[in-house]
Amino acid sequence: MATTTSIPKPAQMIITLEDNALVTDIKRALKMIRGVASVRVADIRDDKTITPAMRQSINKARREYAKGETITCRTAEEMQRYFDSL
Repeated sequence: MATTTSIPKPAQMIITLEDNALVTDIKRALKMIRGVASVRVADIRDDKTITPAMRQSINKARREYAKGETITCRTAEEMQRYFDSL
């Protein structure tokens, strides 16, 4: 009977930085950690795709708005009171 050795897949970590000026320093620091195989930088772009389920929700919201079945908050305080009441 042959035995197989499974090789664990490397784990990945995604870090989102608010300040792009930190990228170089963070990248350099991560490379210094033992076990870090690579560090890559990628831009994050929002997916603008509207799925069929999202389209249904949008259409439902538009119908409710047209019928006056909406909640209106004129100030941030009003909105906060509404959320607190839920």
